[in-house]
Amino acid sequence: MKSKNKGTRGSKDAIAVKQVGANLAAEVSGIDLRQPLSDAEFDAIEASLVEHELLVFHDQGISSEQLKAFGGRFGELTVHPFAPNDGKDHALIKFENKEENPPVLTDVWHSDETFRLEPPMATVLCAKEVPEVGGDTMFVSMTAAYDGLSDRLQSFISGLEAIHDFKPFKTLFSDSAEDRENLQFFERKYPPAVHPVVRVHPVSGRKVLFVNPQFTIAIKGMDERESGSLLDTLFHQALIPEYQFRHHWIADTIAFWDNRSTQHYAVHDYYPKRRIMERVTIKGDKPIGVETADPASVHRAKYVAAVGADPHGGHGPTRQHGRELEQAK
Repeated sequence: MKSKNKGTRGSKDAIAVKQVGANLAAEVSGIDLRQPLSDAEFDAIEASLVEHELLVFHDQGISSEQLKAFGGRFGELTVHPFAPNDGKDHALIKFENKEENPPVLTDVWHSDETFRLEPPMATVLCAKEVPEVGGDTMFVSMTAAYDGLSDRLQSFISGLEAIHDFKPFKTLFSDSAEDRENLQFFERKYPPAVHPVVRVHPVSGRKVLFVNPQFTIAIKGMDERESGSLLDTLFHQALIPEYQFRHHWIADTIAFWDNRSTQHYAVHDYYPKRRIMERVTIKGDKPIGVETADPASVHRAKYVAAVGADPHGGHGPTRQHGRELEQAK
């Protein structure tokens, strides 16, 4: 059970962490990210990220260099091979969407860069300029999504592996000889990656549903029909509102999410208005899965009723049907 409020003493002020979503998301206050993090502040933020999966920091008017310094405190910054950058430091991604530059390829549920053998550990996104209306980002806990699967389906997908590919980015290449050569270069550099369908979070130890409709193209060892049907069922888990959190952007807000246990979807409802964001991505490790489960050993109650509570939530046979059942016995 996630705590709703947690205060941690930093080097100067208390960091307050307030849960704002049922299954993910917390707001962090009492810290100025323009300043280097103390060890206590770092520990508090790192632990909160694992616990809440998405952290939101308001009123953080930080520079690009300060954004990189904050992200770099948690690990090596990586370069997205296809995202726009500032041209000087490729680790700093700059999204400047407006009428002549519409947003592309982010209005789909995804975990960042799972086409890599070692997908990012986390992502930090800072809002520089946002439209008055629209432009929200949706997040979903894939830990909660996994927990919401039936016992039998959890058992079935344990030990399965999925193939991830940068297929959507291939549309960025034209049919020119130069672009065909460039595409072949990236296909050699980023061949399809195989990841477990159920990932074990390396810190929390919790199980995570680790497939996404942007990059996951097939289940290894299944034919196309079986694979497509199963993936469609698993992708649907991200669409369940109870597992989601919708973040409304305000300028100088920072979102820091655990890419190992979440997915996100950038809503494109603001076009052609202007929206400018800066992002850094933190290197991760190779996902580790779970062993194939023994179906006979898998049994878990979906809900544990409180003492005196109706475990069926009020649903069940009527009293008349109950009498009929008794008479039949």
